Amino acid sequence: MQRDSISNTFTVAIGLCVVCSIIVSTAAVVLQPVQEENRVRYRRRNILIAAGMYDPTIPLEESFERIETRLVDLETGEFVDEHERIDPATYDPRRAARDPALSVELPDRVEEFQFDRRERYALVHLVEGPDGWEQIILPVYNRGLWSTLYAFLALDADLVTVRGITFYEQEETPGLGGEVENPDWQAQWEGKKAFDEAGNVALRVLRGEADPDDPHQIDGLAGATITARGVSGMVRFWLGEHGFGPFLQRLAEEHADQLATSPLEFAWQPNPSPRP
Repeated sequence: MQRDSISNTFTVAIGLCVVCSIIVSTAAVVLQPVQEENRVRYRRRNILIAAGMYDPTIPLEESFERIETRLVDLETGEFVDEHERIDPATYDPRRAARDPALSVELPDRVEEFQFDRRERYALVHLVEGPDGWEQIILPVYNRGLWSTLYAFLALDADLVTVRGITFYEQEETPGLGGEVENPDWQAQWEGKKAFDEAGNVALRVLRGEADPDDPHQIDGLAGATITARGVSGMVRFWLGEHGFGPFLQRLAEEHADQLATSPLEFAWQPNPSPRP
């Protein structure tokens, strides 16, 4: 066979493709456990950042020892018992949200959340202290302009005061909507009040500058109105009746003696369940 013949060229090209495919496939299989471990570590790091507990000088596993991860039934607000056979360590809420058996359809009137369905169960992270849990970190998400914004929102033991927030995954416009990952912008959230005295979700991102004396306002994102609207909707939905609201209410009732303030009462009671 001539070296520069057409058949020889195709043989070499096909052989090279096969070899490269084998190498890439092998690398993907071999590196999959490492990639999954890195994803877990990245999520844990962001949970600690939201809680104000991240210290790069302390091993991640040591810092995370104070955090207990539990699974919550969003409709009832109750922790999922072990007999449900759903392991929080392997539960994937994104996959569950796409599975009709593990998700619910939301009422048409839910406008702040840009999805038609949400998962039945959600992961929550409780920070343990000497006298019980000190704060709770909630995974929240919503659509922005170009992407889905994923964040962790930490609430103090009074279930009203924000400890912090971190956006760990988004593909918004750099310098505009992408500023949700700016630590200076995220720092504004600390100490803000998620609910007003009437029990309504009041925390929101403005279109301009926030009033420093208003505990419910966050500075807007210049040139990113839709992203800011998505963040505000994210907070309203996940802290409301169709998100973690029933769970927060149950915590407020069961741990009234532990709360820093009087038990939280939500304006939306009683809770209408989402359509099955």
